[in-house]
Amino acid sequence: MGQVIDINCDMGEGAGNEHLLMPYISSCNIACGGHAGDSATMSRVVQLAIKHKVKIGAHPGYPDPQNFGRKTMEIKSSVLKSSIRLQVGSLARVAADFGMKLFHIKPHGALYNDAAKDEGLASAVLSALDDYREDCLIYLPHGSVIAKRALKGGFSVKYEAFADRNYNDDLGLVPRSDSRAVLHRPEDVTEHMLTILEKEKVKTVSGKLLPLKAQTFCIHGDHENSVLIARHIYDELTGKGYEIK
Repeated sequence: MGQVIDINCDMGEGAGNEHLLMPYISSCNIACGGHAGDSATMSRVVQLAIKHKVKIGAHPGYPDPQNFGRKTMEIKSSVLKSSIRLQVGSLARVAADFGMKLFHIKPHGALYNDAAKDEGLASAVLSALDDYREDCLIYLPHGSVIAKRALKGGFSVKYEAFADRNYNDDLGLVPRSDSRAVLHRPEDVTEHMLTILEKEKVKTVSGKLLPLKAQTFCIHGDHENSVLIARHIYDELTGKGYEIK
């Protein structure tokens, strides 16, 4: 048996391609009403995940559907915590309707990026997730403020990297306002991912190879080439003896 690797994908965000992606991934991050998603989409994606034996995770973000949760939001900590609890709880209830529990939680978009650097925001997110401390993994970036706090707080963390996004030298993602932010060719995405997986280093947009660890890799479901990318990664990794699970 080869090395086991987790491929995760953001879903329930309106792309409608979940049924095409499920065969090539091992966990899904389901939008649960903050930046996108509602009870109908959550139910549909949960049922697809069960059918394909894909792990079910919550994908809470800033409660800002107008900006798809991809802009930093000025919001009181108490309001944010209440929103995150509501979002994750709504998916947990949908999953329970089908006899399932949440496997993991992964913050979305700007919330994910902001909490990676901001102590106060990281604390608020983890406080909102306290009820899931014993039962769920948290997908977070290696070396981030929130990952360090989560580990100290007794959460189980799985380090995540982005297969289809470029990194800056500070190991933050290249902003989407930059034309270099997103990798588009399946071959480039796979090469980028394999560098992180096999060398524990990422090649940044400046050409540097910097240390980065990951046990799970994200493909964005709303990427224009998401299905091609997912299939290419699956074929390349399984061909090299990796087990996607």
